[in-house]
Amino acid sequence: MDVRAYLRLIRRHWWIVLVTLMVALGTAALVTVRTPPRYVASVTFFVTTPSQGVSDAYQGGLFLQQRVKSYADLLTSDRLAQSVVAGNSVGLTAEQVQRRVTTSTEAGTVLLKATVTDTDQTRALKVTETLSAKFVELVQKVETPPDAATATIKLEVVSGPRVSSRPVSPQPVRNLVIGGVLGLLLGMALAVLRGLADVRMRDAAALQRVTGSPLLGEIPFESGARSAPLIVGEAANSARAEAVRKLRTNLRFVDVHEPARVIAVTSALQGEGKTTMACNTAIALAEAGWRVLLIDADLRRPKVADYLGLDGGVGLTDVLVGDVQVGDVVQRWGDKSLLVLPSGSAPPNPSELLGSKAMADLLLALRESADIVIIDTAPLLAVTDGVVVAVQADGALLITQQGRTSRRQVAAAARSLHSVSVRLLGCVLNMAKVPKADAYQYEAYRVAVPPAPAGPADRAPAARHGDRAGAGRVSDPTQELTRLSR
Repeated sequence: MDVRAYLRLIRRHWWIVLVTLMVALGTAALVTVRTPPRYVASVTFFVTTPSQGVSDAYQGGLFLQQRVKSYADLLTSDRLAQSVVAGNSVGLTAEQVQRRVTTSTEAGTVLLKATVTDTDQTRALKVTETLSAKFVELVQKVETPPDAATATIKLEVVSGPRVSSRPVSPQPVRNLVIGGVLGLLLGMALAVLRGLADVRMRDAAALQRVTGSPLLGEIPFESGARSAPLIVGEAANSARAEAVRKLRTNLRFVDVHEPARVIAVTSALQGEGKTTMACNTAIALAEAGWRVLLIDADLRRPKVADYLGLDGGVGLTDVLVGDVQVGDVVQRWGDKSLLVLPSGSAPPNPSELLGSKAMADLLLALRESADIVIIDTAPLLAVTDGVVVAVQADGALLITQQGRTSRRQVAAAARSLHSVSVRLLGCVLNMAKVPKADAYQYEAYRVAVPPAPAGPADRAPAARHGDRAGAGRVSDPTQELTRLSR
């Protein structure tokens, strides 16, 4: 993955970054509040020795630089700590004094610095004063030879003892900055990991890669689509309707040398919107003047008749078994050049019926009677019905709902079509999250249509509530399509 892919994952899971950042800042603030203030007292010593001449001074300097390193260890020794707490003048034990003392030296110098850190400002200064006095005495005693009256090393206090006027810790600004940076980095890492672990189909680019087919449409999500799934009435001017019209255009020109006249609409799983897409695509093609025949070949769970408000009691199943003629069950929808063949009664053997010679002969006859035949089929991973129908069509259109189907399931659906040499015309990402900029562009160019009085064509899509207006029987689908084309 490149940097842009990681940035897209971070943007998609921005809430993880935000929550992690807030938790990190809250933790830093809590630690800052609960940490007692600490003060620092310091004192600096200068180590020297009597010398004569430049040569003696140089050699003495080298000797003292080595000696200073030993004095740094002496500052934290048990002997010095015990002398500091003698008489309990500082209110600490020897071990507590040792934990509070730190030392530092500057390379190439004979300066030695001792630092005492304590939560009590007064006590820190008192310990430092006692420490400096006892340390000078200890060095003088250690460096005085047995047969001499004076020490060979001289130790002087050149700075301090003094204590800081403000606590050196905690530092609220530094803690919050560190917490914020760490929280931001951790949140970004978690967002990337969450994105990599998410196997659901999230964008159109991934859908194209998995299926190996072009993206013919990206249908935006609309909250009102559940109650009004068809792109008629007020929904005809929505962004969703415009996306279906783009799909119509792409579908007609996906292959100009070998146009698909019989198209099977399917999906990997149930509930991805394939039936709604089949109905809306048929409506959009009919609006453009094409003679369209919509067939409900999902014999297990038919929905086309319910969506369009037609009588689905008799239909495809009855035609295939020879009980009725196709002209007796094909129904006209609205005032458009759209004919619908419902599924009919539920058969006990849908796969065998759809793969029969009667089905092949029916599609061959209907191919000559309409410009485009749209077939709604069953999901590919649930049953084999969808593949059986797609084999007999000129191509298949794969519908995938964003954020619902996994990449593995989409790949399996595409393989099931490719394995039987079905021509996958393209894929459609349904219920997609469209960027706000695209939605604003459509709203800026959307044509405002004044409300028209309700007529038969307007009442037909509302048939989910029992309205059957605008639907009628036709005696011969060929004659009816010919009439509608005039």
